[in-house]
Amino acid sequence: MSTAPGENLKINGDRLWDSLMEMAKIGPGIAGGNNRQTLTDEDAEGRALFQRWCEEAGCTMGVDTMGNMFATRPGTDPDALPVYVGSHLDTQPTGGKYDGVLGVLGGLEVIRSLNDLGIRTKHPIVVTNWTNEEGTRFAPAMLASGVFAGKHTQDWAYDRVDAKGKRFGDELKRIGWVGDEPVGSRKMKAFFELHIEQGPILEAEGKEIGVVTHGQGLRWIECTITGKESHTGSTPMRMRRNAGRGLALITELVHEIAMKNQPNAVGAIGHIDVYPNSRNIIPGKVVCTVDMRTHLLDKLNGMVAEFMEKAPALCAEIGVTFEAQIVGQFDPPAFDEGCVGAVRAAAERLGYSHMDIVSGAGHDACWINDLYPTAMIMCPCVDGLSHNEAEEISPEWAAAGANVLFHAVVETAEIVG
Repeated sequence: MSTAPGENLKINGDRLWDSLMEMAKIGPGIAGGNNRQTLTDEDAEGRALFQRWCEEAGCTMGVDTMGNMFATRPGTDPDALPVYVGSHLDTQPTGGKYDGVLGVLGGLEVIRSLNDLGIRTKHPIVVTNWTNEEGTRFAPAMLASGVFAGKHTQDWAYDRVDAKGKRFGDELKRIGWVGDEPVGSRKMKAFFELHIEQGPILEAEGKEIGVVTHGQGLRWIECTITGKESHTGSTPMRMRRNAGRGLALITELVHEIAMKNQPNAVGAIGHIDVYPNSRNIIPGKVVCTVDMRTHLLDKLNGMVAEFMEKAPALCAEIGVTFEAQIVGQFDPPAFDEGCVGAVRAAAERLGYSHMDIVSGAGHDACWINDLYPTAMIMCPCVDGLSHNEAEEISPEWAAAGANVLFHAVVETAEIVG
């Protein structure tokens, strides 16, 4: 039987904030944020700092063959399944100081606070840094947790290449973070991930904590619109086969489909390559990626089906061709009711204003949820801004999220004595 920690037990908010600011010095961006992309020298430096902090807190560090890091604080029962907590340290090229990092260093702060308070738990607690959550340098996102969860093979992951043709496996070896543990060999009692919301809902509603009940499912649809390159000045309007116009039509279609499926449905085209991308040539080809998300599987599949039906017809009407394939997908996860309940109870015990929320972004927790009981905790971020160097949270929001994390994790790991 687990025992809930008393409401007077809290993490050290100042120490957590100092750690966030110290990590942000590694891989600084050009506008106040961070550029610590996965498997770069900066990523290696951030990992080394995290390892040093964990070892100073009495943890032992394990690393698997995907470079996932696991810092373990032992429990009193050597046979008890560990409670895992964490997120990621890699960032977008123009990333913020908190996306992912708050979850990793919030987990470390849980360990440090337990040490300060002299609290032992029956179950070990493990703080995790998942490799390549962002997926910017090496697609797809959540790559290493995906291998851990059996969504991808390690060989396939190792063969991912960046824009310069460098292989994931080679870069992982280059920076010295290929571990010796087989990926996915670890068993968990539960997994908790603290994260900034990356959206505006909590701040707009005046809530300190988001209790994440579901994640959004996602479909990335890579579309190729083919027309005919021709001179912008000498080609009559009625004779044009303008792939750029096809892009405009399907952009509006994506928006219309998302709006028809409110609430909690979104869609946009975020990546676009136009060929030949010259000022005086009508585009002959456009390759773009549609991103559709919602938390209900039937709704998500319906949105995709409508897009796949209507987009070719829209393009055909203007004399261009349309082809599409799904290049990224995961179904919407419903997080474990017991873990979600522990998060909600912790927020109530600590007196924080809170609300249920659906995660608008993909997270490592979404993959781990397929294997083990999982929940997420969210704190607000200013104006909902993320994946941007101007991403900002307050020390108070960070501390509130980490306190809820502390209580949910410690209750699940079971206080001894």
